[in-house]
Amino acid sequence: MRLVASDIDGTILDRAGQISERTARAFRACEAAGVAVVFVTGRPARWLTPLIEQLGHTGTVICSNGALLYDLATMSVVASQGMPRHTMLEVRDIIRGLFPESAFAAETTVEFVMETRYAYPNHRHLLDHVRHGELERLVSGDEVVKFMAKIEGLTPEEYFDAVAPHIAHLVAVTHSAFDITLLEMAPLGVNKAVTLAEYAHTLGIPPEEVVAFGDMPNDVEMLTWAGEGYAMSSGHPQALAATELHAPGIEDDGVAQVLERKLAALRRAG
Repeated sequence: MRLVASDIDGTILDRAGQISERTARAFRACEAAGVAVVFVTGRPARWLTPLIEQLGHTGTVICSNGALLYDLATMSVVASQGMPRHTMLEVRDIIRGLFPESAFAAETTVEFVMETRYAYPNHRHLLDHVRHGELERLVSGDEVVKFMAKIEGLTPEEYFDAVAPHIAHLVAVTHSAFDITLLEMAPLGVNKAVTLAEYAHTLGIPPEEVVAFGDMPNDVEMLTWAGEGYAMSSGHPQALAATELHAPGIEDDGVAQVLERKLAALRRAG
């Protein structure tokens, strides 16, 4: 084990927005033992404060499902892969043709923008804080790193199964939200595993020496790429089906349990 790659939400961060002290100690112990740590998340860079405030982490984070590499030490973008504007609009039109009630939003390297109706019914608070309107006006270049579509009245799996076959030739599509039916789209060929593999290569670390943790469908590629990919027992069935390695659930500090065991093995090995 030379690199630990961990998802955040549902893997180490619970629904109350807390990372347990046991989990924090396990990550610090990894770094003290010379094991690199990188967090790999669907979150945008602006939502990384739990890593700073609760872990004191100042390293690299892979954000937006692999489309953005961010350095917490300098609070700056290291690299990004943007979706062509015309592709975003084409995907929007395809989804709208299938489900006219869909609403759309986009993450760029610097901000979150959304159609005004994206705010309803559960994001109204955003209207006073973000730019909203028609996407053609809000997005002028190819800077979108994450495109989102949401709907009411369907499960995430129903929405994904109905939409993905129609857009998979244009974008990488997944989902990871607990409480809303939301599709998350990245530039074609981009996912957590792709960017993690590139990052590990820069460190000279092969996949067999990477231990990864995740809990949702957007973690599947990462869990299958890593030498040891652990799905959280509290996670989504698709994540659990992707790997034979299952960590105890987040409520039982599953990531910490696995890391403690592996660190103890490293110490015994000298």
